[in-house]
Amino acid sequence: MRGGVCSIRALAPVLLPRWLCGPRACPAHLHGSVRFLSTDSVSAALPARARVVICGGGIVGTSVAYHLAKLGWTEIVLLEQGRLGAGTTRFCAGIVSVAKPLSVESKMADYSIALYERLEEETGVKTGFVRSGSLCLAQNQDRLLSLKRLASRLKVLGVSCNVIKPKDVARLHPLVNIHDLVGALHLPGDSVVSPPDVNHALAVASAAHGVQIYEHTSVNHVVVKKGHVTAVETDRGSIECEYFVNCAGQWAYELGQSGEVKVSVPLHGCEHFYLLTKPLSEPVQNDSPVLIDMDGRIYARAWHGGILSGGFEKNPKPIFTEGRNQLEIQNMQEDWDHFEPMLSALLRRMPGLESCEIQQLVNCPESFTPDMRCLMGETPGIYGYFVLVGMNSSGLSFAGGAGKYLAEWITYGYPSASVWPLDIKRFGNLQSSRTFLRHRVMEVMPLLYELKVPRWDFQTGRQLRTSPLYDRLDTQGARWMEKHGFERAKYFVPAGKDLLALDQSKTFYKPDWFDIVGAEVKCCKEAVCVIDMSSFTKFELTSAGDQALQLLQRLCANDLDVPVGHIVHTGMLNQRGGYENDCSVVRLSKNSFFIISPTDQQVHCWSWIKKHMPSDPQLHLEDVSWKYTALNLIGPRAMDVLSELSYVSMTPEHFPSLFCKEMSVGYANGIRVMSMTHTGEPGFMLYIPIEYALHVYNEVMSVGQKYGIRNAGYYALRSLRIEKFFAFWGQDLDSFTTPLECGREFRVKFDKDTDFLGRDALLRQRVEGVSRRFVMLVLEDHDTELDVWPWWGEPIYRNGELIGVTTSSAYSYTLQRHVCLGFLSPTNTDGSPAAVTADFINRGDYEVDIAGQKFPAKAKLYPFSSLFAQQKRRKDDMELSNFQSK
Repeated sequence: MRGGVCSIRALAPVLLPRWLCGPRACPAHLHGSVRFLSTDSVSAALPARARVVICGGGIVGTSVAYHLAKLGWTEIVLLEQGRLGAGTTRFCAGIVSVAKPLSVESKMADYSIALYERLEEETGVKTGFVRSGSLCLAQNQDRLLSLKRLASRLKVLGVSCNVIKPKDVARLHPLVNIHDLVGALHLPGDSVVSPPDVNHALAVASAAHGVQIYEHTSVNHVVVKKGHVTAVETDRGSIECEYFVNCAGQWAYELGQSGEVKVSVPLHGCEHFYLLTKPLSEPVQNDSPVLIDMDGRIYARAWHGGILSGGFEKNPKPIFTEGRNQLEIQNMQEDWDHFEPMLSALLRRMPGLESCEIQQLVNCPESFTPDMRCLMGETPGIYGYFVLVGMNSSGLSFAGGAGKYLAEWITYGYPSASVWPLDIKRFGNLQSSRTFLRHRVMEVMPLLYELKVPRWDFQTGRQLRTSPLYDRLDTQGARWMEKHGFERAKYFVPAGKDLLALDQSKTFYKPDWFDIVGAEVKCCKEAVCVIDMSSFTKFELTSAGDQALQLLQRLCANDLDVPVGHIVHTGMLNQRGGYENDCSVVRLSKNSFFIISPTDQQVHCWSWIKKHMPSDPQLHLEDVSWKYTALNLIGPRAMDVLSELSYVSMTPEHFPSLFCKEMSVGYANGIRVMSMTHTGEPGFMLYIPIEYALHVYNEVMSVGQKYGIRNAGYYALRSLRIEKFFAFWGQDLDSFTTPLECGREFRVKFDKDTDFLGRDALLRQRVEGVSRRFVMLVLEDHDTELDVWPWWGEPIYRNGELIGVTTSSAYSYTLQRHVCLGFLSPTNTDGSPAAVTADFINRGDYEVDIAGQKFPAKAKLYPFSSLFAQQKRRKDDMELSNFQSK
């Protein structure tokens, strides 16, 4: 110990009680004074009315207020239960980095950096902005490969970055021990700031634009009438409003549960530790690069001549599970034993710190979500209730960009970029269990720095939703993944295989399950396979009159006025012509429809339909996802299996494509049999009332033995659908993708005199042409055994110029090559979007960048032209008409 302050060297072998570490710095002064906008905001009376009320005076809430004001909003009220910036913002480490898993997250961080840089000039408030850059370190080749993939993706966004050698790391940051490094990613644009000062600057700028800010004002609950926000009740009175924004951070969950109408905000707090040192004998320069050593689970930045270093440990400590009404977050109990692994990692990475003096170990709460992504957007079922919380320890990086996107969402009805991976409607009430959240965040926090190879799965909160066949499939070797809480089989391990090795296989290269999935695909093409697809979202829309048809004709781009029994593939579009949902709709009767959507569309699709449903007691929407088990019988012998079980001919002449009929299968009645497979292969979907599920499955497997039947999983399904150029919503399609951009013009009822959402936008696009186009890219000169595999997010080059990015990919066992799907988005010399034609695509030479290595590829457009599709549709209609007349 020196000068009453202990050294890190002294702490490493013997962890001292905190009271021996000398004077403690006041947490409020970690980055500078916590300033407040006014001294009379406590005594000032609240306004009786506002257009929008924002709850939360941290950096997220002030960012939303700032961007709303910039968009011209007036009558904005921001409420803070304590003092501005006295929550998690006060303890934020001050690092702003674009090194994020998702492109939309990197975009938000990149915007935040630009915003924070200009705030000082705009407001006169010093924000401590320093463009320090950052170094993401790699201790092994797999980590370096993941950084190379990240670098390729960031370059698509225009972010400057370079993969560098260890000796370059030492040159940029002399304190770093490089002996165990194999490389690093240098991000020169990353920055550090003083979070309370940035928060203050945003508040000052907001107030200058008319935002009214009230401290020491707690929101009790939000008043909702007829599905709309109408007022906010506080401890100082009521404020009528049209919009409410929950930016309450740690307390967002409790706030959501406080009203009569509950709002699910799935997040949970964990303790987060970081260390502050005194200035070193040779002070660390403020512009020294931030270190992100994910293999060591630590980060470090310069701080007043010393070091600030924290991390994400393997054994996090969840807090506030029972809820806690704490007005301001205080520095919680130090726990040197808990911090020891991160301290040891810090000393290994920066040995020169051994003799430096410790100022404080900070312990502050951070909120985490079930999938490591923030929660953003309008909540389902309540118009005008918005949420922006759950930053997973990246609040400073995301606050600027996320505040901008949410302000656009409130103003225009949608943000300027696709934010579906962050949309709160990706979750439902099933993720609101406090037990689930507590267990999941204990996994999530370590995962922030874990090496995540493609197709990794969460291990906690599992077996929440299962098919009635789960146990039966599990005993037959099913390996499971989870989607929206639902267990789905990835593939089936044959007897004799090493199950443990397969479960633990992690690679960016050829996976261990390659041959297993190949055998399942082969069976789908040559015999018959069964895939349990019970997780799909299923709705029934019924009415006394034609209200159901009229609603679907308004919502759907394709024509739903078809004969009973027909199946229609269609998109539900927004006013811009983009996909809000991609679904299959079956007309069960004149006034009854069965809607099938992707698994993770359950909340979003329900919300979209309900939003546009008229208030009519004779029109009814029901979620029947839980009522039906769905079996997908894929392969040329599927018709033989069903024929034996139903004593009905299942040949195309008697059961044409895209047709549905209720049948008996084995002893079970009322099975909805549909001639489609979602893969382009022949076969049938069976929607089975759950009480019959096990019987029907056993009968199918028993009869199918003579035809070579076997179970298959979603990995086989993915391979089949991608080689057939089938796009999936959430992977390839989103709310900014139109049917004309992905070759689905034949699924749009342009020839009908029927108005539908997005029609005007599509008509304009038909005239003006499309500026982006969905393509298939078949890789050439790619060695499946030795080369890194494509997964998604890889840059696409045309004639040497960056032109797009992949959205999904799979190995095609038929073509024996990798197939990537993605969008081409060329630009003119001035940077404006350029028109994309078939000739433009066919004349190009293409490459796909996989972790920095470019592979040549052949580009193909969607294989069905509009004319061919219309002819095929007319032919199918004739076949169905002939079938119905028999």
